[in-house]
Amino acid sequence: MTQIIENITDAPEALPRMRALMGLDLGTKTIGVAVSDGLQTVATPLETVKRKKFGVDAARLLEIAKGRDIGGIILGLPLNMDGSEGPRAQSTRAFARNLTALTSLPILFWDERLSTVAAERALLEADTSRKRRAEVIDHVAAGYILQGVLDRLAHLRS
Repeated sequence: MTQIIENITDAPEALPRMRALMGLDLGTKTIGVAVSDGLQTVATPLETVKRKKFGVDAARLLEIAKGRDIGGIILGLPLNMDGSEGPRAQSTRAFARNLTALTSLPILFWDERLSTVAAERALLEADTSRKRRAEVIDHVAAGYILQGVLDRLAHLRS
């Protein structure tokens, strides 16, 4: 059975070393996808999956995971600014529970507050057009989520 990891301090033992990780920014219409290198140092935004039905979405995500030898999935948890969980966080938890039935990969929740804001700021600073920002914002946000985890893992493992 898939392990759901609630706290990053449990991640160093639960997530395999020397295998890429996949970060997901789960939205209502899209899923931003980012992947790390095998050394788990750098997150790279990969693609945005247009959401259809859970089965179709999960199949695409697991296809990416298999093709890139992913060792674990990082799922951005959209907490409210006060740290409480609202409907979006509950929906993310339900997605994770459903995904556990389809894969043995460990799934880690990561507080994603401000990841989209940071991604938007980076894209504005890079003078990205509004149309292009709309196309890439989700997987750039997934990159921020994943990079946060990679940085924290490196710190915990040192």
